Amino acid sequence: MKTLKLFLFLLQSIFLGLLVAAGYILWQADFDPQKIASYMPKVQDKVKTAPIRALTHGPYSYADAVKSSSASVVTIYTSKKIKQKIHPLLEDPVFSQLFGDQIKKLKREKTETNLGSGVIMTHSGYIITNQHVIDGADEILISLPDGRSSEAELIGQDRESDIAVLHTPLNSLQNIQIANDKDKVQVGDIALAIGNPLNVGQTVTMGIISATGRNRVGLNTFENFIQTDAAINPGNSGGALINAKGDLIGINTAIFSQSGGSQGIGFAIPATLAVSIMQEIIETGKVSRGWLGVEGTEITAKAAMASGNPNIRGVLVVGVFIDSPADLAGVQTGDIITAINNQEVYKVRNVLENIAGHKPGDHITISLLRNGEPLDLNLITTERPQ
Repeated sequence: MKTLKLFLFLLQSIFLGLLVAAGYILWQADFDPQKIASYMPKVQDKVKTAPIRALTHGPYSYADAVKSSSASVVTIYTSKKIKQKIHPLLEDPVFSQLFGDQIKKLKREKTETNLGSGVIMTHSGYIITNQHVIDGADEILISLPDGRSSEAELIGQDRESDIAVLHTPLNSLQNIQIANDKDKVQVGDIALAIGNPLNVGQTVTMGIISATGRNRVGLNTFENFIQTDAAINPGNSGGALINAKGDLIGINTAIFSQSGGSQGIGFAIPATLAVSIMQEIIETGKVSRGWLGVEGTEITAKAAMASGNPNIRGVLVVGVFIDSPADLAGVQTGDIITAINNQEVYKVRNVLENIAGHKPGDHITISLLRNGEPLDLNLITTERPQ
């Protein structure tokens, strides 16, 4: 009994002590809520987490995409005969008399071979590849994934876009499907490259779209490349770049490399551009582009300041070809091209691509600044020299 009373007494004493301590704290704090809160036990801050979001995952395998398109990717073998170069002294008649047989052997032709890939575009046997794959070839052979092979006929080529069109007489061909307009190529999309790199056999590599609309790469006159980090090596040129559905989005063309192998910077010609060039080649045997006949340079900020008009934008004409459309229309050196058919231009490439997009014989209006005064000239484009 005594023990219980002693325990209750101690408990009451502790409780009263706590009340006195709390009162003293409140009195010292002058009822400042923030100061009072500082003496209270702190609740650990909660870590804010992102709300649950539904993610749309891609497939864990691209086998179906590859299966639907790989049969349309062929290997291209080309060969051409070249004469071996000999020292000019050996062409001397004296040497010919003394070493005639040996010189004849040196002059013999040798066969140079090349390897690339191509894409079957139609059931009737039209194939797209790169122009540099078949450049100067005397013989073109194609090999299909099913083991069949045949000679291929060169229908036409366009050096300025690096596109060539071939035709094979083989039957029962599977043509590739072209990505539709809704499946717009975007940076970050999955990309699969199919070809025959280094002649090891048909190979598929995967990456993403690294960039679109790449130009000023220095590969072609007209550039609008899709950039990808899917591994592209020698032999892949002319092969297919497909999306995750297996549809064609580009024709593999080139790589940037210091070692000669893939370093994750590959370029492909957009499928829409390749198809339009193919159709024109099939219809006419060549690609015709409009030509203006001027040489120009960009107006730098320094040049704009020097002209007294810092807001000036356009392309400065530094040369005009004699009897060209520009010359006949009255374009002069020193003129500044500001627009073509009311479409503003800022760079030489803008002018080049705009004019090349017109057909020979098209009527266009070119807007200029001459001595600071606006001027519009009408001209008729001619065919761009090859």
